[in-house]
Amino acid sequence: MKNGSFTLPGEAGYEKLTLELAKRWGADVIRDSDGTKLSDEITNAGYGIYSTICIIREHNEWAKKNLDKLQQTFLCTEPVIATGNSLEIALMKDFFEGQFKINDSERAMKYWQVYDRTEDRELARTAWTYNKDRGVVTVKDLTPWHEYTVSFLAYRIWEEISMYNHTTNHWDKEHLMQIDPIYPETREYLRNWMDNWCKEHPTTTVVRFTSMFYNFVWIWGSSERNRNLFTDWASYDFTVSDLALDIFKEEYGYSMTAEDFINKGKLHVTHTPGNKKKSDWMKFVNDNVIKFGKELVNLVHEYGKKAYVFYDDSWVGVEPYNERFTEFGFDGIIKCIFSGFEIRLCAGVKADTHEIRLHPYLFPVGLGGLPTFAPGGDPAKDAKKYWISARRALLRAKIDRIGLGGYLHLVQDYPDFVQCIEDIGDEFRTIKELHEAGAPYTIKAKVAVLHYWGNLRSWTLSGHFHETYMNDLIHVNEALSGLPCDVSFISFDDVKKGCLKDYDVVINAGAMNSAWSGGEVWNDPELVSRITEWVYNGGTFIGVNEPSATAEGQHVFKAAGVLGVDEDTIERVCHGKWAFEVDKKAAEKYIPNGAYIKLRSKCHLTNGDAHVLAEENGMPLMTNYKFGKGQGFYLSSFETSSANNRMLLNILLGCREDESDLYITDNLNTECAFYPAGNVLVVINNTDVQQKTSVKTAKGVQNFELKPCETRIVKL
Repeated sequence: MKNGSFTLPGEAGYEKLTLELAKRWGADVIRDSDGTKLSDEITNAGYGIYSTICIIREHNEWAKKNLDKLQQTFLCTEPVIATGNSLEIALMKDFFEGQFKINDSERAMKYWQVYDRTEDRELARTAWTYNKDRGVVTVKDLTPWHEYTVSFLAYRIWEEISMYNHTTNHWDKEHLMQIDPIYPETREYLRNWMDNWCKEHPTTTVVRFTSMFYNFVWIWGSSERNRNLFTDWASYDFTVSDLALDIFKEEYGYSMTAEDFINKGKLHVTHTPGNKKKSDWMKFVNDNVIKFGKELVNLVHEYGKKAYVFYDDSWVGVEPYNERFTEFGFDGIIKCIFSGFEIRLCAGVKADTHEIRLHPYLFPVGLGGLPTFAPGGDPAKDAKKYWISARRALLRAKIDRIGLGGYLHLVQDYPDFVQCIEDIGDEFRTIKELHEAGAPYTIKAKVAVLHYWGNLRSWTLSGHFHETYMNDLIHVNEALSGLPCDVSFISFDDVKKGCLKDYDVVINAGAMNSAWSGGEVWNDPELVSRITEWVYNGGTFIGVNEPSATAEGQHVFKAAGVLGVDEDTIERVCHGKWAFEVDKKAAEKYIPNGAYIKLRSKCHLTNGDAHVLAEENGMPLMTNYKFGKGQGFYLSSFETSSANNRMLLNILLGCREDESDLYITDNLNTECAFYPAGNVLVVINNTDVQQKTSVKTAKGVQNFELKPCETRIVKL
């Protein structure tokens, strides 16, 4: 039994349970959670104390006196068809009135816009009027049978995480509002509040900021049939306000409009490429968040306390891979995790301490609405499932601490869960010690994932795994998170600056016009030429779904020259296609039993030279094309699974002639990691059934028989 590196959620009224589990789980820190408090008996028990604060949502008394300092967003009504010469549009008809309130101040209304969406044309201000009492815009200068929308600023009157927790847990308490530090008065209030808070919490050792100021976007609708109108974990739409827009104009020399955010009703989803205006706005927001956030962190430090930041919830403006992130002065970063890529996201941030919050949370129900600590739930089973996903990534990158969140009293009737967390805590501490001795062994191939956001959005697409399940790249990231290779994330500008010389493999995965495939940036001949030259000289380009795809030019896939395949479009319906046979020998080399590729993009061979490794109804699913000294691999799709992860590893292993086959399990349901500094091999069983596996090491083949979900650690 080892102790330390574990953060336990405590709960006043359950002191005995808190201290018993702190000892059993080896906790060295006790924390509060949203909706719980710690008693003096707990805070004085000799443990480190994390105190959770959401700096913008715990101030209803002040907020009620300063309703014009609440945070805002642009909203856009659903298109309404004009059937006559005038049209009335009710602004709040589509939106949850518990979340929003119209900002119809004079300063705000100068940013309102009415659009003829049929013509994609803004109407003049004289063409519409607003009835404040009814919340209705009347449009007069219109064209019958055209569609019209109104974009307007709205205050957010219920902080979204509070709103979610409130409705999920059926709380009967006051709705929390969020205040905006863009206003000087808010900043002054928050400085004083933070100073008083530090004085009133002498036992707190770590102030855990629940991120900083601006929440990810979560817009609720008026109808329960479509409550979740829009969610984007990395969107900046909730950072807008009339004052911020005014300040932006002064600093950047031009005005942002409502349409710059609304974008024809599509908003600027993180899954699509950005533009200069979005980039400028992100820089503007990050600059303000860093400047004021640094003030609060410095204040915490003045009281001898550490400051950690929680990466989720109100994290916008706290880009952890932004080169300016260290300016905050945070002592640690905390990330809640469901999957392996979230482990890697946390581990790669420049911070002294990296902590993960395990799932399931100690809530009656999970994020999907299914029971957890409630009748019908099985939290021990859930914990093992999430641990299996996390463990393979934990073997690859060092995490310093683990912990839980929620209401501790819920575990009382779940002894299997209590035992499971005890086992997980011991495993984690052992893995952490291995990392402290030295980094794990990796294969020689250096891998780069290429997308629009590059290093700024390393390991993530926009949210948790379950929120982006349709996108191939998140599955690629999840597979890579536990593979024995060095992984970097690069942008298209990085390619043009010459970064390809540092990598053996480049992966580009995603749908056409997405940020992950790249969109219009692939119309740049210099970019295509650099990729082509790099592959010809020995690089490996892996394309998934619609890599390098745009609608312009001869090829849909601008990397068709190195892939040997291109996408079918209506323009090719009369063209012939190269006949092919599956190269069974190559397929056996790369595709293990149980691996699968779903047909997502219909493609054809460009010149007949690509080797087809898998097909469906005459369509290539996976191909390999030799080009000069290098090669291209194409996969119609990719979904993470034990077999598919091994398929990706097989491709990476075949990218260099001098690659070693050491420290790879022969059973794809198992994986391993070798730590040279301690000469230690860790073998894991990623299934809930017994597995046999062998590992070729420098000292010969090692054979193992692993229990379900087992972690086996041996010194060679």
